[in-house]
Amino acid sequence: ASAQFQLAVPVDVVFAPGSVPGDLPKPLPFRDVQEMEISVNLRTSIMSRYEMVYRSTTAQEEAALDSATAQEADAALRPLQDASLGSLTVYVVPETSSLLPQGISIYVGKHRGTLVRAGGGLAALRTRLRQLTQVMSFTASSIAAALSDRVPDGQLGPDARRHLKSSLGYEITFSLLNPDPKSHAVDWDIEDAVNRYVQPVLDKLSLVANFSVDSQILYYAVLGVTPRFDKESSSFLLSAHSLPHVINPVEARLGSSAASLYPVLNFLLYVPERSHSPLYIQDKDGAPVSTNAFHSPRWGGIMVYNVEAPASPQASLPLHVDVDMVRVMEVFLAQLRLLFGLSREELPPEFLLESPGSEGLADWELDRLLWAHTVENIATVSTTLTSLAQLLDKIGNIVIKDDVASEVYRAVASVQSAMAKLATGHLHSAFQASKEAVTSSERAFFDPSLLHLLYFPDDQKFAIYIPLFLPMAVPILLSLAKIVRETRQRKKEPTKMD
Repeated sequence: ASAQFQLAVPVDVVFAPGSVPGDLPKPLPFRDVQEMEISVNLRTSIMSRYEMVYRSTTAQEEAALDSATAQEADAALRPLQDASLGSLTVYVVPETSSLLPQGISIYVGKHRGTLVRAGGGLAALRTRLRQLTQVMSFTASSIAAALSDRVPDGQLGPDARRHLKSSLGYEITFSLLNPDPKSHAVDWDIEDAVNRYVQPVLDKLSLVANFSVDSQILYYAVLGVTPRFDKESSSFLLSAHSLPHVINPVEARLGSSAASLYPVLNFLLYVPERSHSPLYIQDKDGAPVSTNAFHSPRWGGIMVYNVEAPASPQASLPLHVDVDMVRVMEVFLAQLRLLFGLSREELPPEFLLESPGSEGLADWELDRLLWAHTVENIATVSTTLTSLAQLLDKIGNIVIKDDVASEVYRAVASVQSAMAKLATGHLHSAFQASKEAVTSSERAFFDPSLLHLLYFPDDQKFAIYIPLFLPMAVPILLSLAKIVRETRQRKKEPTKMD
């Protein structure tokens, strides 16, 4: 199905005193629209509209911009900004402003505001605005990744298939693998670590989907690959090419994700057995990986946690091990961000991105995720409904109940609503409508009243009825043949003449 998306991004460009370029086309305030087309394939294109409003600062904004540092200014400006999802506010400060550190011309805050150093007139400012919108809302590659099912393989970047597909929910499982409980008694305070480090991130992501978190400890679960012993470092090594073979044997022990309605994310902490300690992961070039962890796209991540050998050989076994959860959670949260496509790209040196802090992701990163998921949801609904229509065309004698029809109508109406909201720049309501459309289209597609007809095609009817009718048909057919034979015989015999 073809789809023409229009994505509108409302951008407020606010000039502080002494930062207004001399070559503005008209006096402030004024509006300006910049459009850019992203072509996904022959039938899908995306028109992005950046709706700029240029204006001067208010007295409150001026006071906030008088802060000592960019971080303080960002915090003070937050209550004065448009807080709606998907919107951006750019504050242009004078070239001589000490708010931005030396050599930095663009500062991206934790929320939806940025500071930009003036200089170079309107053309230079527009270039910076284009760079900013690419970082903070969506890019051609983030939209192509969201529509990866519709994009020819050659046009996708290497990361496009790494991100999780959009879903109404996700299940996160933290597993501690202790293959050698005789040697190591491992303790990890996973509950406290989840509450402290993971929950703030999931609270922020709760807009995107529902999350459930659980944890488990598995004993005697070993990796499917035997590590190689390295004499020089007297340690064991796992090379990059053997990492894919680690996952399958471990996954068999994790508990079935088949019973789950939603995608499952697995985070595994592996304490190597004593006979294979210490164990290090190598990258493709043979260098040790600093985090001693690796991740698998759309699946999760594994971290190897080495236990220090006891100082005296007479130490009693099992050794008591307290896991440093701060170190572990840093790695797992970085992998979680990667799986959701929130990893920060390489930016020009004049950019400074504020760290999101304990929340785990900035407001604009959440918006970036919502843009991609909204577009992906709409494309998914379009594919689901097209498949349903093709399926129902093939089954001639199908009866479609009213509730299936109403779910289809609801899905179509929700998609139209989501498209309309995207075109007017209302990201939050567009995303909610796209989620409703996914729910309705899946309810229609998997409706039980359609399922039993799918499994009862015409050839199956023949298979059922032939064994019943064949034994009755044989004597009937033989009798018919006999009658036909006798009739022919009679015709051949000459009539008797008296």
